[in-house]
Amino acid sequence: MSNVRKPCPQCARSERDRTFSVKTDERGTVGHCFRCEYVEVDNECRERIPYPAARTVGKSVPLDWSTKADAIWRRTQELAGTLGERYLHTRGCIVPPRDSHLRYLTQTDKHPPSLCACVSDVLTGRPISLHFTRLAIDGRGKAGTDCDKQLLAGHRKKGGCIRLWPDECVTHGLALAEGIESALAAAHAFTPTWAAIDAGNLAAFPVLAGVESLTIFADHDERGIEAARECARRWSLNLDREVRVRVPKTRGEDAADIAKRKAAA
Repeated sequence: MSNVRKPCPQCARSERDRTFSVKTDERGTVGHCFRCEYVEVDNECRERIPYPAARTVGKSVPLDWSTKADAIWRRTQELAGTLGERYLHTRGCIVPPRDSHLRYLTQTDKHPPSLCACVSDVLTGRPISLHFTRLAIDGRGKAGTDCDKQLLAGHRKKGGCIRLWPDECVTHGLALAEGIESALAAAHAFTPTWAAIDAGNLAAFPVLAGVESLTIFADHDERGIEAARECARRWSLNLDREVRVRVPKTRGEDAADIAKRKAAA
């Protein structure tokens, strides 16, 4: 019997990745990935069983990145000179730096032009998913579909964020908002800013080593304010951390709504 470890054919992140276990005995060869549950069976003939079909019980486990996510991300381009940049200007947002995790994805047969953001694990920085904002053909608004904002199906969102400014820009302080536009609108007042994606991720946003000050730009609704308060409570338990929560005066608004109104004035 032999047992070797090598990169997974489905989710490997590099040649040094060793999540795929290949066991061989008198019955044949079985390969199994401990990350994405991809399975290969080789017994006289090879059968590939892509995850989640390989799992027969329980709920499917969301992927942390994948070859599909990587292929889409490789097709993205910098925001400068694109419809994505025009959209952000129309919304009154600050355009993030070149090494931001927010980029532009050109139109395809299936999807309109889009902002494409890499969702990464808050603590490790490793990519886990993609977030799309579908845009109108002229870039002056969203596409107007039923799913103008969506995450890549089957991938983990929990515990993730969108690093609109890279880690090296986060020295002493950080600003945080739910959505991309809210975070980039808040950037008029404070940088660097990250987007938590939604209220659930904002509420669970962990205390980060080396970050002495956190400014939370909350959505003015019940869920948004409670998420901001929950995050602030956690950070406030560390007596050496400064936490501020900013909420728009008008109920139902967020920082992006304010920036959009100012841009249209």
